[in-house]
Amino acid sequence: MSIETSTVRVGDLSAYLARPAGGSERGMLLLPMITGIGEQVRAWADELAGRGITALTWDVFHGASTDNTSREDLGAKLGELRDETALAEQTALLDHLLGDLGCTSAGVMGWCLGGRFALLLAARDQRLSGVVAYHPTVREPAPPNHDLDTVALSTQITAPVLVAYPEADTVVSHETFARLQTALQSRPRGATFTQHFPGAEHGFSDSSRHGTAVNADAYALSWPQTLAFLDTLTFGSGPAR
Repeated sequence: MSIETSTVRVGDLSAYLARPAGGSERGMLLLPMITGIGEQVRAWADELAGRGITALTWDVFHGASTDNTSREDLGAKLGELRDETALAEQTALLDHLLGDLGCTSAGVMGWCLGGRFALLLAARDQRLSGVVAYHPTVREPAPPNHDLDTVALSTQITAPVLVAYPEADTVVSHETFARLQTALQSRPRGATFTQHFPGAEHGFSDSSRHGTAVNADAYALSWPQTLAFLDTLTFGSGPAR
């Protein structure tokens, strides 16, 4: 399938857009990890576009990414992210997907910091058809700039959720993930699908970690299942429930 890629403006925001030539009614909002809109995240967006999905990617650091900035410097920027500001930007992009870009349904997918925001955005915005949260960075105790309680708010998500957790995650404890699982599974509406990978590390989906076999193997098993999940969410003209 032929795709179109570009950097677009949405108000004051910049975003990476990948979509089938001529557009699509099916949309996904992508929320990157610490890489920002680097090569890895653009490749995911392009792959989704090749499957008939319009992918719009949030520019976490407003121009900075692994294309032009070291991971260390990007990590230093994490403390500047505020929950409400980030969610407002993501909502504006979702509005654009469901408005000017012509999508009739849209899900959200995030990795690490973006995985956490995917859960928060879905808790707040009932328009989302589904949620994918790869190794979401839900820290306890929460950093000072994390104003919202991800675990507590996850109970408000009404869409289906797929969450991937690496057993050797040194960022998110087993206890915290168990609490998140309990919260998601307590919902009266919205299925929960959990991927659990023994031995895999935080950020295992990042290709820079695939030199470790257990991470590469986890990703190779996880990604096709995630794509199948997205296909069920974005089939038809309305949100999947």
